[in-house]
Amino acid sequence: MNDILPGMELTSLYLHIPFCKQRCAYCDFNTYAGLESMIPEYVAALCCEVEWSGFSTAEKIPVHTIYFGGGTPSLLPLGDVGKILQMIKDVFVLHLDCEITLEANPGTLSREYLHGIRGLGINRLSIGMQSAHTSELYLLGRIHTYYDVINSVKWARSAGFENVNLDLIYGLPGQTLDDWQRSLELAIGLFPEHFSLYALTLEEDVMMERWIQHGLLDGQDADLAADMYELAETKLKFAGYRSYEISNWARYDGAGQLRACQHNLQYWRGKPYLGVGAGAHGFMNHIRTVNVLRPQDYIKLMRESQPGKFTFPVTPATMEYKAVSRSEEMGEYMMMGLRLTQEGVAETDFLERFGLSLENKYGNKIERLIKLELLEWVNRPTRRLRLTKRGRLLGNQVFLEFI
Repeated sequence: MNDILPGMELTSLYLHIPFCKQRCAYCDFNTYAGLESMIPEYVAALCCEVEWSGFSTAEKIPVHTIYFGGGTPSLLPLGDVGKILQMIKDVFVLHLDCEITLEANPGTLSREYLHGIRGLGINRLSIGMQSAHTSELYLLGRIHTYYDVINSVKWARSAGFENVNLDLIYGLPGQTLDDWQRSLELAIGLFPEHFSLYALTLEEDVMMERWIQHGLLDGQDADLAADMYELAETKLKFAGYRSYEISNWARYDGAGQLRACQHNLQYWRGKPYLGVGAGAHGFMNHIRTVNVLRPQDYIKLMRESQPGKFTFPVTPATMEYKAVSRSEEMGEYMMMGLRLTQEGVAETDFLERFGLSLENKYGNKIERLIKLELLEWVNRPTRRLRLTKRGRLLGNQVFLEFI
């Protein structure tokens, strides 16, 4: 770890690992099953893009969070995790307390693997539990059981992980409120530092949506999903977890620090981040980048890359890039910031960033949304705009007002 020069804006680094043992029935992410044989070539390409990004600026970029997302990053062999982290350390300046997260499918984990990645520097583990019920896991197309989750958490603790997240999904076809409550209670009993709870959202081309369209599954019940969300808020609050984002809860550590996901806060606060890997997105210097999707294309582009042909943050793997206008950036800042249930959007932060007050830019919209009891002004610690409890249930309706 190196010292970070004063005045340099802290950046986050996202690395996409698109490989899975089996594609889940609800998934529309950029993931691929049955291509694990490509991992060595892919890791070489990923290291190449990391190096390209790190050496494309006059000064080394300061990084304070790293996130291995997927796909299933826990399919990466230990040696490959080590190679990637070493390349990152070689070309970036890492913050002393850099948060380094790896997403994991509990069906792929072992005691030895968790001890290995902890020794390499991974200090936050995000486990895709999704449900405690075998029938629901089968419906979702998951390869693990609830007992795999129990073992994964136990092994993670023995390996020295002090920051563990559990992902759960609610609003499944046929899922009852009692089913959801049982999953929640069993998950809370594992005492993770953090929870991410997601309402099931199905895109048109995913397998589960096709099952519903063909009458093989019941459709989703939006009202029941809202009841499940409110139940989760109550249960988690009682268990000592604080809601800090619409879908995320964390508890305080012994030092009184909320164990919020620092990497995701970077997105929600509109801060810069680099995205490397197939299909990865980035936002640097007011430019949004999107990489090519297929790992085969990604490997080929990075293998054939030539120095000097691209300007940061564009790399040889970039499929699209676009300068984000001031107006677009303001809208995205509002949409992301309002997801933060306690923090919201601070009046002073918006003014400092854009040179314009919230009232001048969005006064009429804000007034109307306050009258609808979807937004509220609070004065702790400074004046800020945030969603009401009702607004959290209708968040998408609010966000559309600003984009």
